[in-house]
Amino acid sequence: MSLADNNADNNNARLTGANDNVQAEMLKLGRAARVAAKVLALASPDQKNRALVNMAQNIRARANVILSANAIDLERAREQQMAASFVDRLTLNEERVELMARAIDDIAALDDPVGSVMSQWVQPNGLEISRVRVPIGVIGIIYESRPNVTADAGALCLKSGNAAILRGGSDSLNSSAAIGLCLTDGLKSAGLPEACIQVVPTPDRAAVGAMLSGLDGTVDLIIPRGGKSLVARVEADARVPVFSHLEGLCHVYVDKAADLEMAKAITLNAKLRRTGICGAAETLLIDENARATLLSPLIEALLEAGCEVRGPEQVCNIDDRVVKASDSDWTTEYLDTIISVQLVDGVDAAVDHIENFGSSHTDAIVTDDVEAAEKFLNNVDSAIVLHNASTQYADGGEFGMGAEIGIATGKMHARGPVGVEQLTSFKYVVRGTGQVRP
Repeated sequence: MSLADNNADNNNARLTGANDNVQAEMLKLGRAARVAAKVLALASPDQKNRALVNMAQNIRARANVILSANAIDLERAREQQMAASFVDRLTLNEERVELMARAIDDIAALDDPVGSVMSQWVQPNGLEISRVRVPIGVIGIIYESRPNVTADAGALCLKSGNAAILRGGSDSLNSSAAIGLCLTDGLKSAGLPEACIQVVPTPDRAAVGAMLSGLDGTVDLIIPRGGKSLVARVEADARVPVFSHLEGLCHVYVDKAADLEMAKAITLNAKLRRTGICGAAETLLIDENARATLLSPLIEALLEAGCEVRGPEQVCNIDDRVVKASDSDWTTEYLDTIISVQLVDGVDAAVDHIENFGSSHTDAIVTDDVEAAEKFLNNVDSAIVLHNASTQYADGGEFGMGAEIGIATGKMHARGPVGVEQLTSFKYVVRGTGQVRP
């Protein structure tokens, strides 16, 4: 055997050993989570709320520790020359830390979904039947870059009676660990098992594979929150059910009956408020019938705000600064200060464009024509549709859910912001008085 072959065998052995160690550690997390989930499913609303309130207090009290940990992650991200949009999602500051804490307070204030009766009825034979919300069990959340997801996901799972295994990206390892300690200390203070919320401590990608395998049957659901490649891997490899969260190819359609100033305000906010979030608009559709009145002012407003505009020749002719669009622009989630602009022949054409190029995430119409708005809202098959409002409202907190784990773009079980109710299943409770089936 050559020296090179010997070295390769040694490297493979070390890699196999490392993966085995990760698998063993992840199985420990899964088994601990399963035990904790049984305790949590029976916890009272008051006990869960005490834990949540203490978590929020811990985050506020340890803001400097969290920000110091985040500074380490940010330094590494800049050394690796990561995209500005990625760095923005990774960045924490005093305001964002306070928003994390406030979201947990908001979740604590929500009605407890566990045990709530969704519907009930009595059969002719006297059987009383109720459909009752119950926790799902153990939920694995795999996410990238956004450390606030650690707090949001942990708190939402706790409120809905589920144990959580949280695997953040290696880029946010230090931030997530600091936030995770705030959560586990909150659990302890309320007398709940620390394993109710576990942050995966290793950046090794083998941990993701272990979670997708189901951890020996201990994981009931996987939720990916991240880019297209992450979601694709999860959907391809997962051996447990998945809540899909596809990319946010969000559209704003400005109808001929739109108020120009409203259209400007909504378009600029939808695109530029935060370009790196999934609710940021990536395509602006403008009614061909309002080309003379709307196209130039909207393009100029975007350009003057520092946004690159891409479009076909008829849009390029409006302003020399517009960049000629390619076919791929209509299917690109820029997450940057770039937007594609297309002229369409009315509401029906706008709906067709969204159906062909959208991702069923969030789409908006700007118009004063109620009939046009209703046609758009009824025919666009996306998780969230809006009339005269920015796509950046695609957020569980803005929907009164306290926070969200993500925007589900599939059609099964949950759709749109995934909050506490969406993290429950249900069972049928049947009460009789001695009935037997003939």
